[in-house]
Amino acid sequence: MQQIYCCSSWGAATLRRLPRPSSSQTPFLGEAFVSTKPEKTQKTPTAKALPITTSCANDPATETPNPAVRKTPLDIKMLAGLAKMTHSLSPMSLSLAGIDWAGHLAFAPGKRLELFSLGLEQMQQLWQNALPRPTDAPQAPAAKPDRRFADPAWQQWPFNVTSQAFLNTETWWKSATQNLPGVSKHHEDVVSFMARQGVDMLSPGNYPLTNPVVLQKTMETGGANLQQGMLNFLDDLGRTSQGLPPAGTEDYVVGKNIAATPGKVVYRNRLIELIQYSPTTDKVQPEPVLIVPAWIMKYYILDLSAHNSLIKYMVSQGHTVFCISWKNPGVDEATLCMDDYLALGVEAALDAINAIVPKQKVHAAGYCLGGTLLSIANAAMARDGQDRLASMTLFTAQTDFTEPGQLALFIDDSQLAMLEAQMRETGYLQAGQMVGAFQLLNSYDMLWSRMVSEYLLGERGKMIDLMAWNADATRMPALMHAQYLRRLFLNNDLAGGRY
Repeated sequence: MQQIYCCSSWGAATLRRLPRPSSSQTPFLGEAFVSTKPEKTQKTPTAKALPITTSCANDPATETPNPAVRKTPLDIKMLAGLAKMTHSLSPMSLSLAGIDWAGHLAFAPGKRLELFSLGLEQMQQLWQNALPRPTDAPQAPAAKPDRRFADPAWQQWPFNVTSQAFLNTETWWKSATQNLPGVSKHHEDVVSFMARQGVDMLSPGNYPLTNPVVLQKTMETGGANLQQGMLNFLDDLGRTSQGLPPAGTEDYVVGKNIAATPGKVVYRNRLIELIQYSPTTDKVQPEPVLIVPAWIMKYYILDLSAHNSLIKYMVSQGHTVFCISWKNPGVDEATLCMDDYLALGVEAALDAINAIVPKQKVHAAGYCLGGTLLSIANAAMARDGQDRLASMTLFTAQTDFTEPGQLALFIDDSQLAMLEAQMRETGYLQAGQMVGAFQLLNSYDMLWSRMVSEYLLGERGKMIDLMAWNADATRMPALMHAQYLRRLFLNNDLAGGRY
């Protein structure tokens, strides 16, 4: 079997809307986007301290090592309640990181002297720009160009001073929270991240009186931009309170101008629908293709619009393409585990494909979490002597979580204990929680710049197909997500040969 690993994220194309299965009250991922009612109004009952009842229940590695979370309902409720108040961030974990950093900094006079010297150097540099210059004299630019202050107005006094002061503060805190001997790598990353969030909040670009672009727009329009910004804010507030997607997503309808490549459901079970896309050429490639997308978001990332659809391109090249559409889980799916996703997802899809296209190996491609699952399935088939795949291609998929990226900031025993307790109460991870985590990781692009553009400048960004797909978020089953975070993300059991 040929294995291909790819690190780039693919755009995608189009598909018609699929009929809603009558046997399920919870929409499949291909359908939730075009529901006539917002997901929030579907009054899904809340699970209470859900027991582990699947075949994974007897596997000790699937249970949290904290007995209080596993056995004591009172502790579950306490942790779940705390998670609601803190947006699922563990104050204990953050406090431990802060204590670790502050304690070691207190006993590092050399580091403190280094920070003091850096502060003096920055003040001297800032003073050179502090005094106004003649209007015809060039203003000193920022020491390092920064896209947040790319507009020429930021180079004029006094805004060049405020922007440089902000950049100096950002640099100082970065130096203060990194490379401190004795602090654990995880705690260093957490403290550095939290410091960056605090500094970003104080950026002069976030406030109308210290942002020259906003001031200029306000004078030109007589304040109409602020009025429009308030209307945008109230519209967003109303949409959020009603569980509606962001403004502009209504322009994208599944089956019309997004996910519109013709396809049909050829197999369905309690977890997936398998969609078949037939080739549009006279010559047909004999070996079919299976796409295993992530269930964190909707399946049609590889089938967005006609001009950027991977699926549309593949059928135009003579390939028979199958794609898994994962069910958007509710309380009834709370105890589904990784083994269920393996059996009801990849293995069931391969069985269905082999029945439709017999005696042919399958080219399998996995995206994100779907790629991780496909890797597990491939390893299991190799162990069992099954030679069903012709090749395996992975898009932005992890199999070794030694360096999992910035998401590791939210993954430690304390964070997981709180998240597991919260999911025991609800039965799943809310879609907004995952979106919120990604917004924090890229707060400037996904939060602050958007607020400035839409609320201070009064300019709505144009909705594109990728943004509409990104707004179409899904839930995650409680047990499966706990297993994924603890066994793969935290313990790295897959790469360590313990899975």
